[in-house]
Amino acid sequence: MSAQLRETATQLADVLWRRHTVYRDRSGGVVIRGEHVQRWISLAPSGRRDEILLRAGRILDGGTTAPARSETVVPLHSDTGELAAACRRLLAEVAVDAAPPASAAPGRTRRSGKPKRSGRKGKRMGLASWMIIACVVGVVALYAYSAATTGTR
Repeated sequence: MSAQLRETATQLADVLWRRHTVYRDRSGGVVIRGEHVQRWISLAPSGRRDEILLRAGRILDGGTTAPARSETVVPLHSDTGELAAACRRLLAEVAVDAAPPASAAPGRTRRSGKPKRSGRKGKRMGLASWMIIACVVGVVALYAYSAATTGTR
């Protein structure tokens, strides 16, 4: 079945994307990577005879693959057009999952309309830093005072 999966994946990849990479994964399935669209599709045995499991997901910025966002089971003997249609549905679901909500304007939250904050928390982080610095200065001052008073006796 592995050779048949590889052949099917190669035909499917040619229909879906102009630029692609087809390779076998560790579990015995075949993966089609479309780097230019940041998506992947895998074909694997489903556990039932003459059926394959199609899964689709995103390729992250570093080139690693995110877990599958969508999957379906199709007959292995489906023609390439049927498989391509199933893959396009899965890829559309992946694109919807990856896109920001349409109702929210970029850079704004849904409820309050205030701009989103970045990962840092601004003044809270600054306050925490000042508290740590103050504690360190206090410990150093206490040590210096202790050393000065024990040294004068």
